[in-house]
Amino acid sequence: MDLLTAIEQIVEKAKDSKLSPEFYRKASRYIKYVSDKLDLTKEQSVMLALFVDNSDDDGIRLKDLSNFLKCSTARFLRCSNEIDDLEKRGYINSSLDYRDKKKYDVPLEVIEAIKKNEVYKPRDVHNLSCRQLFCELDKIFEKRRHDNLTYEITVERIKRLLSCNQQLSFVNEVMMYALEDDDLILLIFFAHCFVNKHDNDIGNYDLEKLYRGDKKDLLSEVNSDLVSGEHELQEREIIEFSNVNGMIDRELYHIKEDEKRNLFSEIEIIERTRRENEIQFDQIVAKELYYNEMNQRQVSELNQLLDNANYQSIHSRLKSSGLRCGFTCLFYGGPGTGKTETVYQLARLTGRNILQVNVTQIRSCWVGESEKNIRAIFASYRNRVSKAAKAPILLFNEADAIINQRQEGAERSVDKMENSIQNIILQEMENLDGILIATTNLAQNMDKAFERRFLYKIKFEKPTLEARMHIWHEMIPTLSDADTKTLAEKYDFSGGQIENIARHYAISNILYGDKANNIESLISYCDNERLETKQTRKIGF
Repeated sequence: MDLLTAIEQIVEKAKDSKLSPEFYRKASRYIKYVSDKLDLTKEQSVMLALFVDNSDDDGIRLKDLSNFLKCSTARFLRCSNEIDDLEKRGYINSSLDYRDKKKYDVPLEVIEAIKKNEVYKPRDVHNLSCRQLFCELDKIFEKRRHDNLTYEITVERIKRLLSCNQQLSFVNEVMMYALEDDDLILLIFFAHCFVNKHDNDIGNYDLEKLYRGDKKDLLSEVNSDLVSGEHELQEREIIEFSNVNGMIDRELYHIKEDEKRNLFSEIEIIERTRRENEIQFDQIVAKELYYNEMNQRQVSELNQLLDNANYQSIHSRLKSSGLRCGFTCLFYGGPGTGKTETVYQLARLTGRNILQVNVTQIRSCWVGESEKNIRAIFASYRNRVSKAAKAPILLFNEADAIINQRQEGAERSVDKMENSIQNIILQEMENLDGILIATTNLAQNMDKAFERRFLYKIKFEKPTLEARMHIWHEMIPTLSDADTKTLAEKYDFSGGQIENIARHYAISNILYGDKANNIESLISYCDNERLETKQTRKIGF
């Protein structure tokens, strides 16, 4: 006897049985084997056998099982408590379909254990670290978000998780509130959003992920209490309304700062602008850049402005005069003209770290997420400014996609989202207290509203002949003055293009040894760099 054999026999004898006493008599040997092996009641053993037999279906419905048994709905409902117990023990999962009807599935790990004739044991979640606890919470809430867990099972699993980890300060702090289940789960959801999703501002869109399907009434009730400020968590001063640009937003909420310090003392909170996107000024390699006369004057002025003594003095005077005190700069021009490298060198020279924004990461396929992403970036930046000795630089590199012209009369959801992102950035720029630099190759497509909000606008031109000679000599010091002049005159390249050629040249020398006639090799690389000189195949006759 093994579990698969016993389950097969139970299912075979259960067909059309109406779960009669005769069925239980005929299948008693097999039911007893499953019951003893898995520590289940006989009713649970029968129900588990039926679910396992349908485990290839991720949408098992009780009505289908009832039809298989030729059992009345009333008779089958007597087993509902047994089914609930199976779910609590992890043998089955339930979720809601698009009609809010319950459906079930059997987890793969349960099937694997039965195939091996082993007792299924849910993964041990005792004595986790606080970070591990939040990883488990993330799994639970993701399943809830995708309707793979009912609200009731979500509550059960979270309570079990907390119960198994009472050694954690976070758990003890939460339990000290002595909250009712619904309030407890909402607080845990806020904590999950803050730690796992780096989301400090929770609104209706987020709450819909928790209260969905059969809990829409609870969503309405919770929203009503939160908007009025009468929710239990607000009255207990655990959460509060969010503050956006000095104004209370009654549709956004977050855990109070004092409570965060108590709740999250065991883990380092990683904000949405992650550390890997922060460039430390002392890690930037010094690099000499060459500009035309106008660019040199503009960059030098900006360098003086960002010197901390000057910056603090100007910042204070602007603020006391009631003027905007944020410094917003736009670096625009063709590719390879030194825009991004100029930001790096300004940061290095003035001792300011860079928070670099990956524009592609802002966009999300989930409606409402992109707007939250961009708000979170500015919220994170404000937090950094408040704690840093020197205000860091917020860099939107290659920002063409988010400062272009807004769509008039946008109807598509994508266009509306783009407009919404741009409106948020415009508002944040208006209230900026810090340093923002954006780089773009396509300034001609920029929305006029952005143009007005950039205090400094520097157009980076391709280097002059003299500057190109300096760059060639800097990149390849072995070049003779005559060869340097030849290359600079023959090729109207940007600094980035010259660097590409120098790297190609260096790699070739490493692979094949130094060239006897390096100018010929360099001219060959230069010709290849200019794509427009390559012959293209004609189409047609």
